[in-house]
Amino acid sequence: MAGIVNYIKESFGELKNNVSWPTWAEAQNLTVVVAVFSIIFSLAIWGVDTVFSKVISLYFKWINGNG
Repeated sequence: MAGIVNYIKESFGELKNNVSWPTWAEAQNLTVVVAVFSIIFSLAIWGVDTVFSKVISLYFKWINGNG
């Protein structure tokens, strides 16, 4: 148990003293960039999923003789 407590203390010390944190303005800008790319990527995935869904649906209609 003492090892876990020591690990957590050292982790907080590392975060406090050795990590260079961005400024508030940089954090806001990076958040906007991440949000925009997440939306673009999710729309791209949705588009590919929709196309593949239609292609697979048409394929199964074709092999069942209904198309």
